[in-house]
Amino acid sequence: MRSVPSRAIGATALAVLVGLAATARAQPSPAGQFDDLIAQARSRLATMQAPGTGPRIELTLDDAIARALERNLDLAVQRLNPQVFDLTLAQQLAAYRPTFDTAFSNNSRTNPSSTQLDGGESVVSDIVTLNTGVSQAVGWGGGSYQLNFNNNRAATTNFFSSFNPSYRSNFQASYTQPLLRGFRIDPTRQQIQVTRINRDIADIDLRQTITNTVSAVRDAYWELVYATQTVAVQQQALELAEALVRDNEARVEIGTLAPIDVVQALSEAAARRQTLAQAEQALATAELALKQLIVGGTNDEYWRVSLNPIDLPTLDLAPIDLEETIRRALEERTDLERSRRQLDINEVNLSSMRNQRLPSLDLTGSYQLQGQGGTRFVRSGLGGTVLTEVPGGINDAFDQLVDADYPVWTVQLDVSYPIGPSAADAAYARAQLQTQQVQAQLRQLELQVATEVTNAVIQIRAISRRIEAATAARELAEEQLAAEQSRFEAGLSTNFFVVQAQRDLSAAQDTELRAILDQQKALIELDRVQRTSLSQAGIQIVQ
Repeated sequence: MRSVPSRAIGATALAVLVGLAATARAQPSPAGQFDDLIAQARSRLATMQAPGTGPRIELTLDDAIARALERNLDLAVQRLNPQVFDLTLAQQLAAYRPTFDTAFSNNSRTNPSSTQLDGGESVVSDIVTLNTGVSQAVGWGGGSYQLNFNNNRAATTNFFSSFNPSYRSNFQASYTQPLLRGFRIDPTRQQIQVTRINRDIADIDLRQTITNTVSAVRDAYWELVYATQTVAVQQQALELAEALVRDNEARVEIGTLAPIDVVQALSEAAARRQTLAQAEQALATAELALKQLIVGGTNDEYWRVSLNPIDLPTLDLAPIDLEETIRRALEERTDLERSRRQLDINEVNLSSMRNQRLPSLDLTGSYQLQGQGGTRFVRSGLGGTVLTEVPGGINDAFDQLVDADYPVWTVQLDVSYPIGPSAADAAYARAQLQTQQVQAQLRQLELQVATEVTNAVIQIRAISRRIEAATAARELAEEQLAAEQSRFEAGLSTNFFVVQAQRDLSAAQDTELRAILDQQKALIELDRVQRTSLSQAGIQIVQ
């Protein structure tokens, strides 16, 4: 909606009316001359009418809230945060996924002979290796295991070799288990638990943003309602002022009123036009504030139209139970819930610090099977001639693995503990003090919530009394204007008192509208302070 600049209206109207008044005071003029001056003033004031409004779309409060929940850009940004934490959690959980690795190599080497036991003047060795393995960290207990299956084929010109080609297979399984430090929690599990809590906090922040956005939409909607009704009130005041102008002109024509009274009425009409222009400007600003909350960008259809709020505030209020309201706020406030979840993060971090103070005691167990196969040469002594050639292959190595012909097992216990006070001891003591601080912060926050809720209830009760007084004042102003107009028509009052009564009525109407709007805003604030806050109250995170 466009509005006429109030400064331009005021300056123009003031120039016209001052000029007319100066002329009237300078010399006595006949009625015809005053008629010309009045006609000129009316003509110039008519050019200052506010331009007509464009197409308007009727909008209910529920429609405005629904559009905000669907299109509000702040909500669109906030909805992405939980997804970011989901991906972060998936990245951290990947640490417990099994890892499969394999390696293949083909190596050929020719070595010169340096002793009689080298097996020839030069020895050529060709080795083909194929190794595979699986390793995985275990989420429970902080342990990890590793499985390896290694195979190689070796062919050589060394005449001392008993197998040529030779096949070797090896299967190894090992498991490492922390018994003290790292058993209940370790850095990886700490990060995962913290990320899961932060994921919950992201949902809480989203609910908080939704609540605050809905409250902001309701606020902006009722501001637009107030601005719309204020324009209507000022339009009515202007119509009353123009009606007085017409009535005065009629009285001048029949000679019962001095022409200067018409100038006074025109001055009041000009002032009303200025006030109306200011109200139209406030209306355009309120409409823009609501649009910013309910549109998804400048391409949104609602960005280019005028909004017509059709819902009206209700004055019927249900009784408010203060104790129940405070209890609900302490249970449902998102900032309190967020702070409690941050306390959970502190507990996780504190648990990790406590665990880091323990000695490192790790138990490792491993079991290995090995096998060998291939063509075997039975010689007559060391380096002698081949007496028997026993054919074979890699299946011989596999059979030895299955039969566990050559087992190897190991049990190992590793202990590590710093001598004297450690950095972990100091960090844990500092974290304990911080935990006491954050618990006091939470109690302080709960007191703040109770104070905000109580203050909101006090505001509503006080505004209800303001509305009663404002309604009575408006009704009395209407009666006063009607009486003053009757006295003016009977010749018992003057133009000044009628204008003053019109001003009093306009002010009383605006005061009543403002009180009703303040009540709606106070109800919105009471609903908001029971569920959220405008700021993200938080608890210090122990690191």
